[in-house]
Amino acid sequence: MSNSASPLIKALSNILLGKEEQVKLALACLLAKGHLLVEDLPGMGKTTLSHALARVLGLEYQRIQFTSDLLPADILGTSIFNQTSATFEFRSGPIFSQVLLADEINRATPKTQGALLEAMEERQVTIDGATYPLPQPFFVIATQNPTTQMGTYPLPESQLDRFLMRISLGYPDPTVERKLLKGFNPRQDLEKLTPSTNGEKLAELQDQVTKVFVSDALLDYVQRILAFTRQSNQFSFGLSPRAGMALVKSAQAYAFVAGREHVIPEDVQAILPSVAEHRLAGSRDITGHEGQRLVDTVLKQVDVIPSR
Repeated sequence: MSNSASPLIKALSNILLGKEEQVKLALACLLAKGHLLVEDLPGMGKTTLSHALARVLGLEYQRIQFTSDLLPADILGTSIFNQTSATFEFRSGPIFSQVLLADEINRATPKTQGALLEAMEERQVTIDGATYPLPQPFFVIATQNPTTQMGTYPLPESQLDRFLMRISLGYPDPTVERKLLKGFNPRQDLEKLTPSTNGEKLAELQDQVTKVFVSDALLDYVQRILAFTRQSNQFSFGLSPRAGMALVKSAQAYAFVAGREHVIPEDVQAILPSVAEHRLAGSRDITGHEGQRLVDTVLKQVDVIPSR
């Protein structure tokens, strides 16, 4: 399989210097038809990554700055009375775009956060009893600050589960940071970024991802991971069947990004933290922030080939 994702990876990596692995994960998430949550401290490049993804995909996008006073109607739209026709007309909100950048999503109230639930899961919204389909493809790329930051509302588990992956960018390495200190501005290069694909080609890539071969042995490995999270007393609850399907879809997309026609265990291990960390909680963890440690435990204790 030729690596059709290479131009996309190269274009994004020229904007997000030193973050090739995060770029691959973000692209795999979108190719698997998922939604992406980018969590990190302010100023780490979350919004830059989101803008770069939208631009390189060549899709129509809208950005919403989530604030504490944002209302569901500000996202979905509202019905307005037309005095001429004496009827109500629906005026669509910014969610009616192919790529929606939900910036600092956890600064809005839970009611407003919940307005995204139906859209993310069903690719449609319901207003005043009428259902409106969203454009295709439809991606939500949300950024959020750590919940320890002032003025944040933690996302509920039901909404976290709507995100196929959660990634963090982290601090840049010293070489990249030196370039930033010398005046390199990713925003300037972002303005010059030209689309490497379009909606039609993206749909073709997504279709190819579904054809990446997954062996029975690989599925056995995934099921051992699921069973371990459900049976070990280290977890408050195990990974759901939907999480299991997310693991397989993400592994297929990651293999596709790597230019392979089949999934290998290393693909599952590469995507497991981003797919599972926000879906797991420790049995003694009241904060819900033990996902990284729990995933490390899974990777250490679940063998690729079961011992006899």
